[in-house]
Amino acid sequence: MALTVQIRKRYGDFMLDVDFSAGNGEALALLGASGSGKSTALRCIAGICCPDRGRIELDGEILFDSRRGIDLPPQRRRIGYLFQQYALFPHMTVEQNIAVCLDRRQRAQAGELMVLLRLEGTEKLLPRQLSGGQQQRVALARILASRPRAILLDEPLSALDVCLRRQLEQELRDVLARFGGPAVWVSHDLGEVCRSCRRVCVLEDGRSSPAVGTRELIEAPGTAGAARISGCRNLVGACPGAEPGLVRVPEWGVTLRAAGVWREGASLLGIRAERVRPAEEGAENAFPCRVRQVVEDVSAIELALVPEGAEEGSAVLWMEAGRSVLAGTEGGERIWVSLPSEDILLLRE
Repeated sequence: MALTVQIRKRYGDFMLDVDFSAGNGEALALLGASGSGKSTALRCIAGICCPDRGRIELDGEILFDSRRGIDLPPQRRRIGYLFQQYALFPHMTVEQNIAVCLDRRQRAQAGELMVLLRLEGTEKLLPRQLSGGQQQRVALARILASRPRAILLDEPLSALDVCLRRQLEQELRDVLARFGGPAVWVSHDLGEVCRSCRRVCVLEDGRSSPAVGTRELIEAPGTAGAARISGCRNLVGACPGAEPGLVRVPEWGVTLRAAGVWREGASLLGIRAERVRPAEEGAENAFPCRVRQVVEDVSAIELALVPEGAEEGSAVLWMEAGRSVLAGTEGGERIWVSLPSEDILLLRE
């Protein structure tokens, strides 16, 4: 069983243009910033919105085909949709919310699903009497009760407190593993995506990039937008150096050696803050900086650095490392850092 989506839909000046697929037993991530079209794509798959053109296929059945005039209603698509706010019926109990998808002969399954999702004892409670985690599990139980062929998750953890997210993230992974069908997990959180999905499709301004492995997205994002959404904080204009393998960063006044090959259309150098290293003078790709700002986190320290050869108003270089590495670093201090050649990203805008 596989879900294949190739659709376009215009909203005023915004154009959604996506092309991706999720295989049987796979949770594919749709990763993008707010307004990139992630939720719109899910609504089109579920049949809530109608694309202008394209095709959606699930397990060999055409759900939507603009050329053939096919547009199955949501109830015939058998797709489970977990909304951000769970969309439980406020006047129904937990048991009733789950059983709404079952006929009389199947009502015993409601109890089985409550056991599966650890909801025993909440049968007679209303949604407002539940915690955020319990509400999510009720919504999942209702989805599973409908025996879906695919599951769509729209920012499933965004409404939860931080302390609950990791626990419920694991529960979602367990549910999807037992489900076994294709799933599409919408998120803007890279960590959540890396822990829960093997492949990711990045959406930028409504347009999807080919799905890649989560590790590939981090190591070779290709575009500035994909780099940003994958957590790369350092992006600066760049151009080819005087010889192959060299890259100039004019606004920092440095020339660096990069392991990657300069590709046509590239105009930016990127490097992740955690890949910037303390260095000794004379090391490869090392240059001196002044510390503009020190930001202390629970287990790490971030430095905003200004390369000594930088132009006025140029982008700062963010560096992140464990407290043991950067402890005692102060604003105004002069330090040497290096950008490892294998960690330099050459990106298109």
